Amino acid sequence: MALPTFPLETTTPAQAALRDEVRAFLAEALSDLPARERARSWTGFDAGFSRNLGERGWLGMTLPKEYGGHDRSAVDRHIVVEELLAAGAPVAAHWIADRQSAPLILRHGTEEQRRTILPRIAAGTCFFGIGMSEANSGSDLASARTRAEKTADGYVLNGTKLWTTYAHKAHYMIVFCRTGQAESRYGGFSQVLVDMSLPGISVSPVLDIAGEHHFNEVSFDNVLLPPDALLGKEGDGWAQVMSELAFERSGPDRFLSSFVLVDELLRCHKRMPGAAETSDLGRMVARLMVLRQMSLSVAGRLARGEQPVLAAAIVKDLGALFEQDVPEIARRVLRENASDPEYAAVFRRILLAAPSFSLRGGTREILRGIIARGLGLR
Repeated sequence: MALPTFPLETTTPAQAALRDEVRAFLAEALSDLPARERARSWTGFDAGFSRNLGERGWLGMTLPKEYGGHDRSAVDRHIVVEELLAAGAPVAAHWIADRQSAPLILRHGTEEQRRTILPRIAAGTCFFGIGMSEANSGSDLASARTRAEKTADGYVLNGTKLWTTYAHKAHYMIVFCRTGQAESRYGGFSQVLVDMSLPGISVSPVLDIAGEHHFNEVSFDNVLLPPDALLGKEGDGWAQVMSELAFERSGPDRFLSSFVLVDELLRCHKRMPGAAETSDLGRMVARLMVLRQMSLSVAGRLARGEQPVLAAAIVKDLGALFEQDVPEIARRVLRENASDPEYAAVFRRILLAAPSFSLRGGTREILRGIIARGLGLR
């Protein structure tokens, strides 16, 4: 049984300087954004802010310069993302495109797609949706039923995708679908690149528990796709999507979604000495630092061209546990002293969002199945 490894990843003086630069920019750029809005962070949509990041070279960082990128490492990108989330920056506009769609197109797209789409992603002006989850399948991607039938002119796409974040603002979606007969549970799948302006696509809002609209249901009704819509090779979809999920599951967003509440909790606690024992806070910070190092380690492995699928699943599972614990820790620490209105607004937002933390990017049950298989336990 091969146990997963998390090699210690250290940062260079240049990377420390990058962190200082990003932190200084965010302190000014977000100075007027209240904590209750910063608590949205990766569900906060601000196209202008994303464009500003692109102008500073902080999007498409790992892409080659010939495609509009900056030839920087996954660790450099990790530093920028960590600072954005810790500050509560609105990153939803560029988030999916920068995190996973761009690396996927770089690896499996056509040269024309690389030259036309990747520079726009790096500029913060091209947004993507994730076409994975479906009704009655959710995180069990192997039960997906959306199908792209091959024709003489390309493909015809039919089916429905659910929980597609900001699909109503996306320019493209990468859709995981069936293109052939399955010889095994994980066979017969491919990924196709879909222009969201094509006829036959309908996007319906799905409101979250707070009544906000960032999720959607997307239906494809005989959508005609060109031949080059296929990403990679037909039938390789399962391997490709697992590689894509390594980017989705291991980043700082898997343990920093609740960080604005952590920040507000520490701020209020300093003003109310003796509000509670500090042991809860100590354990919380210790867990956060461990998760941070594990995530940084995965970034280092990605930078070296590895595919740390198991390690990424572990980071995601432990990160979701931490994020969901934060509101309960906050409740224990402040108890009846949580009278600060800004803190209370942040607490309510994170409390309502917390149940989703163990669903997005793969449910806890699916992740633990992946971990068990990786450890040779099933």
